[in-house]
Amino acid sequence: MVGDLGFLMTEETDKIEDLDTPEGEPYLKFLLCNGSEIALPALSVVEVMSVGADRITPMPNVSPTLLGTLNLRGEIIWVADLGQFLGESAPLNVDRMEIPVIAVKDEEELVMGLAVDAIVGMEWLKTDLLKPHPANPLIRGEWNTNGHSLRLLDHNSILHSPRWAG
Repeated sequence: MVGDLGFLMTEETDKIEDLDTPEGEPYLKFLLCNGSEIALPALSVVEVMSVGADRITPMPNVSPTLLGTLNLRGEIIWVADLGQFLGESAPLNVDRMEIPVIAVKDEEELVMGLAVDAIVGMEWLKTDLLKPHPANPLIRGEWNTNGHSLRLLDHNSILHSPRWAG
């Protein structure tokens, strides 16, 4: 009886293999202040967190898009207002209990925090349906479904952008 798990099997558990497997790749979706929905490849995301504004330490003489630094499990990382960096006119509202921050990394393990307005969740998306977005080198492409636009960020271009210098 100890090694026999047959007693746990029912008709319901036999149907597990009938479930649909997701197609495409996983992406984290989030919102900027202007309401636009953006995605990042899930593999580039180190952590998604909500932090109090008091945990982000402002730094003098840096790019206005940088909110400051944050201690992420002993590692000090920069936190940026992603909307401002992408050209939104209104800055992120940091006068609230918690600010959603997405920690992303590149191939060289450089980590940076991107502060956004809200986290939407995860979704599996097909990359072959991604349309190029030539107007902005920080945007890898765009999905258009049912009149809804979802832009895919190029996190490597953001992390290595010369715009961080000010």
